Amino acid sequence: MSLKSLALIENWPVPSAAAGVVRADGTVPGVHGPLDRRFPLASVTKPLAAYAVLVAYEEGAVELDEPAGPPGSTVRHLLAHTSGLAFDEHRTTAAPGERRLYSNAGFEQLGDHLAKATDIPFAEYLRQAVLEPLGMTATSLDGSPAKDGVSTVGDLLRFAAEVQAPTLLDPRTVAAAMSVQFPGTKGVLPGYGHHNPNDWGLGFEIRDAKSPHWTGSSSSPRTFGHFGQSGTFLWVDPDAGAAAVALTDRAFGPWAVEAWPPFTDAVLAEIRR
Repeated sequence: MSLKSLALIENWPVPSAAAGVVRADGTVPGVHGPLDRRFPLASVTKPLAAYAVLVAYEEGAVELDEPAGPPGSTVRHLLAHTSGLAFDEHRTTAAPGERRLYSNAGFEQLGDHLAKATDIPFAEYLRQAVLEPLGMTATSLDGSPAKDGVSTVGDLLRFAAEVQAPTLLDPRTVAAAMSVQFPGTKGVLPGYGHHNPNDWGLGFEIRDAKSPHWTGSSSSPRTFGHFGQSGTFLWVDPDAGAAAVALTDRAFGPWAVEAWPPFTDAVLAEIRR
């Protein structure tokens, strides 16, 4: 059965789009569009990078609470955007743990930290630890671990299946990644303004009660995932037992703010029937 709701991407004002859904048991109830087309992920790169860091943590290469990034910051701070680093500059604008400052620079320092700890370039570590074991052969990281991933809907559905039923990580580690780190921290969700609190896990944004938001009005508060400025998103809704991926080749903007939530609500309504 193919989900009819996925066809809504045909109405999006984008040159090309692809989308798919995977359930917690690994079944794929629907896909739509060019599944094997490679799209730039922008910040949807971050969950992949975070997963590689969590593999390194389980392998004993790094500890979540070891120093990393600016003084007083840790691996955990960098994953949860509370290191105090600025958005796209390697300068500190707040004390660690003080505010949720969404930071590409933080993920770049995270990548550097892991590369030094393992003596393996971050892109290669990601390939060996996550992409290769999951069969994500069309996915690569060609630069910053914050934003320079390229992938397909088919590959990201494999990743979304893994996050829901972990094989590379202990389920307790993944549960921590979906859990709020540094509760009560306020900050700006890019594209959606200030939120208090602006909840985040380990590399994954957590929906909770945020409004406005890029997921749907019927998305559960436990929904977690990420969207990218290249017009991409991946969400996992544990209460619905499913995840969705959508990739486009038009930059995020008002069109996405308008189109994504009703798409998500339509998908959730269909899979919950």
